[in-house]
Amino acid sequence: MSVGAQPAALPRWFKSSYSGGNTTECVECAYADIGICVRDSKCADGPVITVRTSAWLCFVDSLAQRRPLVR
Repeated sequence: MSVGAQPAALPRWFKSSYSGGNTTECVECAYADIGICVRDSKCADGPVITVRTSAWLCFVDSLAQRRPLVR
């Protein structure tokens, strides 16, 4: 007897440590087999952006190297 495709486990969402302190700037992330998922916490049933893990790591690394704006 063969086994069909099994549903993937639901992602476990967590609030980004870079989200603002108030409730108007909340980003949630989740790790998934296909990559990293990102959504607006105020709209949990809304759109989700998913990127490959390698692209996410490149993005995060580029933020870490960013210099502050000079005014």
